[in-house]
Amino acid sequence: MNKHDIAKLQNEVIGLLKQLISTPSFSKEENDTAELICGFFSRHQVDFSRIGNNVFARNRHYDPSKPSILMNSHHDTVKPNKGYTHDPFDPIEQDGKIFGLGSNDAGGCLVSLIASFLYFYDQQELNHNVVFAASAEEEISGVNGIELVLPYLGRIDFGVVGEPTRLEMAVAERGLMVIDCTAAGHSGHAARNEGENALYKALDDINWIRHYRFEKVSPLLGDSHMTVTVIETENKQHNVVPSQCKFVIDVRVNELYSFDEILDELRLNLNSQFKPRTTRMKPTSIAMDHPLVKAGLALGKGYYGSPTTSDKALMPFPTLKMGPGDSARSHTANEYIYIDEIREGMETYIQLLDEFI
Repeated sequence: MNKHDIAKLQNEVIGLLKQLISTPSFSKEENDTAELICGFFSRHQVDFSRIGNNVFARNRHYDPSKPSILMNSHHDTVKPNKGYTHDPFDPIEQDGKIFGLGSNDAGGCLVSLIASFLYFYDQQELNHNVVFAASAEEEISGVNGIELVLPYLGRIDFGVVGEPTRLEMAVAERGLMVIDCTAAGHSGHAARNEGENALYKALDDINWIRHYRFEKVSPLLGDSHMTVTVIETENKQHNVVPSQCKFVIDVRVNELYSFDEILDELRLNLNSQFKPRTTRMKPTSIAMDHPLVKAGLALGKGYYGSPTTSDKALMPFPTLKMGPGDSARSHTANEYIYIDEIREGMETYIQLLDEFI
């Protein structure tokens, strides 16, 4: 593929991004954007498959005996921020930017990866297979997103997850665990000082959570921490001592702890009963001597630990989170991405894989 072909492909995927922005694709409602991606692949004579609202494809000369790299990003979006001053589904191009919902998170990454995949699609004698997946439900960590499609992809050895990182390498990512807690007491009349106040018992546990510090501090992600974000009792009467108090802990975990270790610590110190809602969004990291990271370092890319979660947490193989755009723009009003960021994203993905593929 020559420079003219690459420039043409860049223009085509920018057009695809505008179509994606124009097409609402809230999590679980991505059918129409999945159709757009399927149509784009059809026009480029790419063999693809669709599972639910996930679209995936393999390079034309796929060889199951070779290792495979996954190129992945998502095509669902959150609902538009109320602060938008223009139509979030109108892909306005202005001052070198494309505005619109999902332009930055993660449309720019998605179309840059699609262009890069097409660059490698017809090449023969690759050392690695290249597999592409556009996934659904990333914004809600849904079970019908990347987890649904992974079993159909064949063996994957490592991957690149497209999220806006300013094309720096997110080599580690915090895990997220939400825990529902219940403190139990006995109801009684407040005027007679009866009962056992479940709210007070919950406050004792909350106070411990507030002041507890985990020992292992990551050089990439800092410390793990817990925050109580919700509390409620079952009764609404001012004169009744509550017999039950529920609260919720938001736990952000660095790559030095497993969820089981966190839960063990809670079992030793909390009187309240508790249960994690899910343990799917695990902390992850990729070794600094992994070929993918070394390829990025050779390109002069920096690295960091990401405080946000992504589909990277759901992949059982090493992954590097990296893409055009800026995480600070995600989910904001008047979201945008620079056109030059998309072009640079495609070029960077190609250079990254060219280092070892």
